[in-house]
Amino acid sequence: MPRLETERLLLRPPEFRDVPAIATWIGDWDVAKNLASVPHPYREEDAREFVARSVEKLAHGEGYCFAIERKLDNVFMGTCGLHLEDGLFELGYWLGKPFWRQGYATEAAKKVVSFAFRELKATSLWAGWFDDNPASGRVLQKLSFRPDGAAPRGSLARGHEVTCHRTTLTREEFGRKRAA
Repeated sequence: MPRLETERLLLRPPEFRDVPAIATWIGDWDVAKNLASVPHPYREEDAREFVARSVEKLAHGEGYCFAIERKLDNVFMGTCGLHLEDGLFELGYWLGKPFWRQGYATEAAKKVVSFAFRELKATSLWAGWFDDNPASGRVLQKLSFRPDGAAPRGSLARGHEVTCHRTTLTREEFGRKRAA
């Protein structure tokens, strides 16, 4: 899997050395509640399983998970990736709370979206955001994802379904955004 770089970030495969940071950042309720398949509480054992699953999905071409590392100090901040399901890639991302509202999610997601369209030859992507997490919706809006309905989606951490706003982005729409 390639390593991707932006001005401030290195995007690389998650490694077992990331386990303590993953468990700390995603173990925060404010992070976990915004994700569909993350339990709460989240333990280091969960983080080890996540890294192992990421390696396995990559080997089968079913997922491309990138650890988000800040170049300045090599700090692990979260992940951004693509998960293949029913022939479509879903974009997903999360950051530890100390890294919110600094443009890192948009910067990482933009690079991963570009990777999906250029390297994986995806024709479209989809992503969702929970109703009470509009900041995630703004990240997707900045990348030109367009609304595509809303429906209940399970949240493992919350233990119930939450309204999830689905968005989509085609290769052509992304290309127009980059050309503008």
